[in-house]
Amino acid sequence: MTPTPNVQISQLAPKEIVAELDKYIIGQDAAKRAVAIALRNRWRRQQVEGELRDEIYPNNIILIGPTGVGKTELARRLANLTGAPFIKVEASKYTEVGYVGRDVESMIRDLTDLAVAKVRAEYMDSAHGKLDLIIEEKMLDLLLPPPHFEEDDEEARAANQKTLDSYKKRRNAKREELKAGKLDAEEVEIEVSESSMPLMQIFSAQGIEEMGFNLPEALGEGTTRLKRVTCAIPEARELLFEEEFDREIDMDRVVREALRRTEQLGIVFLDEIDKIAASADSAEGGPDVSRSGVQRDILPVVEGTTVVTKYGPVKSDHVLFIAAGAFSTVKPCDLSPELQGRFPSRVEMDRLGEEEFLRILTEPKNALVKQYQALLATEKVTLVFTRDALRELARTAREVNEKTEDIGARRLHTILTTLLEDILFDAVDIPQKTVRITKEFVRKRLKDIVEDEDLSRFIL
Repeated sequence: MTPTPNVQISQLAPKEIVAELDKYIIGQDAAKRAVAIALRNRWRRQQVEGELRDEIYPNNIILIGPTGVGKTELARRLANLTGAPFIKVEASKYTEVGYVGRDVESMIRDLTDLAVAKVRAEYMDSAHGKLDLIIEEKMLDLLLPPPHFEEDDEEARAANQKTLDSYKKRRNAKREELKAGKLDAEEVEIEVSESSMPLMQIFSAQGIEEMGFNLPEALGEGTTRLKRVTCAIPEARELLFEEEFDREIDMDRVVREALRRTEQLGIVFLDEIDKIAASADSAEGGPDVSRSGVQRDILPVVEGTTVVTKYGPVKSDHVLFIAAGAFSTVKPCDLSPELQGRFPSRVEMDRLGEEEFLRILTEPKNALVKQYQALLATEKVTLVFTRDALRELARTAREVNEKTEDIGARRLHTILTTLLEDILFDAVDIPQKTVRITKEFVRKRLKDIVEDEDLSRFIL
């Protein structure tokens, strides 16, 4: 198996990182700059030689801003940019050691699992050139089994050669049909290995952990059992490729590379961190006890500790942590001083107004308007928004946010869903295949809902 080269974190300059984020996220320039610098510093550290490299620790970031301003979207886009192990977790799902639930170290174990899967997928991609030829021959053997030859005498040899020549011609013809996809509807019966027992889960001091072994193998009875499966040609290809790949791959090499990437390049996006902050004037006891305990447990993971995983120990010293929270009922200072100190870079994200909503509707690559236009295009319906209609939608989103709860850009989802409900329902039967959304249409469709504040709370 050809080894995969060591992958370094994205070498994009900070300006290039911001430019990539601009394609999907409107505004929030301070947050983009902070994240771009942090990512570039990951690459810079890789270039430092000698012992000093190990002394350079990441500047963890905390993003502070109300819901719907782009914190989660920023995390999603970072995952695509970094090329490094990346995981997004919610701080609120962890519990203090001693309580039922997930412990904080499981975020590093999950990050390691993702890294192993990513490296394995890279090896799989590199193996296609070699293994595809092997799979093709196996598929041809299933579709056109080799002929059985008679006794090896002079007369039989002549007949055998004639049979072999005929078989080669038919096999080559079948090969061309297979490559062209003409046989995809046919079904074949193949043999694949069957797991003798599912992975065992045990309760340990670190929480529930999949240990990755089965009992028969542990007792020296690790014979592979085979089962026969009947499936279509494309599915059979995939199953046979997996079988062949599992025989070829060196999982020890995969695990070593995955552990290296996790320790040196790993990024954890810790969302909802405000949910584990206990306000200074809260009464002692109750849920705040667990919140403070989770903060104490997160502290060593962020600072740097060794986490035991099923692949081996993983150090979190150089893992980059990006935390985010709305901090609507608590303040960042309600986090423990020790935890605050582990996030030296703080960025306050801006609330979104009418101008930002207007840009969000049209500018990003995945803009909501483009999404609905693509959905209706599958029904041969062309959806057209006038500029005034988009402006009215942005104004309505701002107004409803001011009257009710401010949920930021998420308000645009609810408004567009309500606006286009009838069109989406009747799209198949619409005689006019071009639907034009005007300012008057928006006002007529949303007027009563916007003016009735109680109705707005439940519908918008």
